[in-house]
Amino acid sequence: MKRMWLGDYSFVSLIGIFIQSLFIQNILLFYFLGMCSYLACSTKLKTANGLGIAVFVVITCSGTINWFVHQFITKDGALSWIPIRPIIDMQYLELIIFIATIAAFVQILEVILDNLFPPLYRALGVYLPLITVNCAILGASLFSVVRSYPLIPNIVFCAGTGLGWYLAIVLIASIREKLTYSEIPKNLKGMGITFITTGLIALAFMAFSGINLIKK
Repeated sequence: MKRMWLGDYSFVSLIGIFIQSLFIQNILLFYFLGMCSYLACSTKLKTANGLGIAVFVVITCSGTINWFVHQFITKDGALSWIPIRPIIDMQYLELIIFIATIAAFVQILEVILDNLFPPLYRALGVYLPLITVNCAILGASLFSVVRSYPLIPNIVFCAGTGLGWYLAIVLIASIREKLTYSEIPKNLKGMGITFITTGLIALAFMAFSGINLIKK
């Protein structure tokens, strides 16, 4: 049971996983996943802050649930706890089930924001459903499965990944708000200067790329 929850990872290793997923292998600035919502909702810091928190919550929660789905439903031999022979192989449905879990969480989050935080819900508008197809959220679940993380390291990894996406969109939103009052060449206004700025931020984060803190 301990191996399933924590495995061979120590407390220091968990800190390493968190820092690695937050800075060194940032889901957006290292893998460039989740760019659509990042570009669409980063014009204002307030909107970016709300969307970043929403993505963090969805990545952490859906990543945790998808871990249980993988361990007890879709993993090779995971359905051995059911008294059915031969054992059904559900691996081919794993991607679809992961997407369904994410979509369900986004719907729940949308209802919560609509009832408890109407201004934020209106600010996000049509971009909120984009969280469902945000590849960074699905990527976090798939990366944790490929790396065979136990439960607690998986939660730490998903939380660090969500905070990494949040950090990236807040950084670019704060810069884009300042660029509004700056003199920018006409041909670079809009997405042009945004792509250049994102590239420069990604280069800064790539300075950590040679560091590996994920050790058991």
